[in-house]
Amino acid sequence: MKLKRTVALILVLILCVMPCIGAYAQAPESGEEITVLFTHDLHSHLLPAANESGDGEYGGYARLATAIKAQKEKDPDAILVDGGDFSMGSLFQTAYPTSAIELRMMGAMGFDVTTFGNHEFDYLQSGLKSMMRAAIESGDPLPSLVCANYLPPAEGQDGYDPELWEVYRDYGVKDYVLLERGGVYYAIFGIFGFDADDCAPNSGMILEDPITVAAETVNAAVNECESLYGQHPVVICLSHSGTSEGKGEDYELAKAVSGIDVIISGHTHTKLDAPITVNGTAIVSADEYGKNLGVLKLRREGNGTSVVSYELIPIDQTVEDDPEIAALTEQYKKTVEEDYLSKYGFTFDQVLLQNPYKFETDDEVSSHQHESPLCNVYSDSYKWAVEKALGKKVDVAITAAGVIRGSLPIGNVTVSDTFNAASLGVGTEGELVGIYLTGKDLMNAIELDASIQPLMPTAQLFMSDVEYSFNQYRMIFNKVDYAMLRNDDGTLSEIEADKLYFVVAGMYMGQMLGSVEETSMGLLSITPRDEKGNPISSDQLVNYVIRDESGNPLKEWYAIADYLNQMGGEMDAKYASTDGRKTVYASLNPIKLLRNANLYTYLVLTVIVVVLAIVILVPILIVLLIKKKRKKA
Repeated sequence: MKLKRTVALILVLILCVMPCIGAYAQAPESGEEITVLFTHDLHSHLLPAANESGDGEYGGYARLATAIKAQKEKDPDAILVDGGDFSMGSLFQTAYPTSAIELRMMGAMGFDVTTFGNHEFDYLQSGLKSMMRAAIESGDPLPSLVCANYLPPAEGQDGYDPELWEVYRDYGVKDYVLLERGGVYYAIFGIFGFDADDCAPNSGMILEDPITVAAETVNAAVNECESLYGQHPVVICLSHSGTSEGKGEDYELAKAVSGIDVIISGHTHTKLDAPITVNGTAIVSADEYGKNLGVLKLRREGNGTSVVSYELIPIDQTVEDDPEIAALTEQYKKTVEEDYLSKYGFTFDQVLLQNPYKFETDDEVSSHQHESPLCNVYSDSYKWAVEKALGKKVDVAITAAGVIRGSLPIGNVTVSDTFNAASLGVGTEGELVGIYLTGKDLMNAIELDASIQPLMPTAQLFMSDVEYSFNQYRMIFNKVDYAMLRNDDGTLSEIEADKLYFVVAGMYMGQMLGSVEETSMGLLSITPRDEKGNPISSDQLVNYVIRDESGNPLKEWYAIADYLNQMGGEMDAKYASTDGRKTVYASLNPIKLLRNANLYTYLVLTVIVVVLAIVILVPILIVLLIKKKRKKA
């Protein structure tokens, strides 16, 4: 009897330790190579797009899938991860809340894990919740979702939503996941950055310190992996924080937190041609929109890793489409047409006109102070569309470099192109709002364009129906030396300080105008108002959205598409070049430096004169005092 008990006890012990024995037996030896495939900032770019040079294409999920499969044929144990902002940026985003196209496509391409970016919250918590529910109910393969420091309010906190937490649990959103490939274990966690949080003002999420949470998460994930599987994992951070020119939030994260092998750095749309190694961590970025597939090969060395090789594989016209993903893309095009575009009377690939002119890229729009024919098209289209919808004159329409998402190509310009050009907004696809500005505030907006752009390139403004000039050498906040309104008959009118002017802008742009006082450190202020002159707060702008004759909100992209569609098949020749609505020059001519100078300039000049006088007079007085003392002596 005792023998049986002893044998049984031995068998139980064997069964208990077998998993650990197996795990240790599978643990890879130091020196083994592993492969990490990665993307970030895909932004719903399921389709290829034309290169800025116009001599080829980039991106496209069908091509990306082909490249992924080719790498997995070389290394079947490779993992595939993404750094967030997988949504928002093309017509496919309109199906985000109802069909979860982006996550389902990532699942079809074999992505193992992704994280949230700021644009995943553009349709607010309600949109995120319905998107995740649609993804779950689709039954399709889906990537895991990880995010450790950007979570919904917990029970007892303001904004707590039990339904959102329920869908998080149903999807399986976690701080980190443990994966095994070819005997190697990976601990993969998500981190959300400070700037990303600033770019998601209506997310409703709670941001915890990325560095503190990352350190805690690395420790927890490593301990769990070693406890369960007897192996120190390769630690990968999917960070939507960003890096730029070798610095940035991810650089600081790597420097402060030990034990991270790789940071996939999203958010800043950075392309790193070589990894940045900090504190034993390799920071990598592959550019935005699926332009490249990142391939990072590492060698395990004890509890750490070293970079063996790094490659960014271009996804361009030389890469063939994967048939399965190409078919899914066409299927989702039909979904967008049926569920969204049909309301506007357009189809996905409908050609609006032929464009013979080479317009700037969105990056070139921000690069320097200038008038832009491309942005003239956009601001003019907003004016035209609102006047058509309301039957009411628009005094000025405004757009900004920071809300331009894309250019218009040479040749066929499609409905999809116009959506890609102007689709920024919080759950709105860029709705147009109609507000009033006093003449003084309108002048401040013009001055904002002249003074702030060198400090903040995205703040450069482009306007319809205004003609102005500014001298880059003049005093900041007094650079504008001439500004007039252009009337529809071609005449000019003065901008009257106390008069109210009807101004149209995108929702995002409207919110920016309300924050000018903070941006300019109180030196400029712009107050959006209603038609009676009462101030409007940023959260009230939703009540001033322009609607068409059917009651539908007027979208920025639709205004552009409808404007182009009525041109008769070819881009209006007036957009072949600039038309003088904004003149930028640099002159040290004293007359031009002081023409129409304001009180601010004269105050600064007075201070300069006083300082110079002191600098000149004080030494003279000292010399005179010394001479006087010598005479007395």
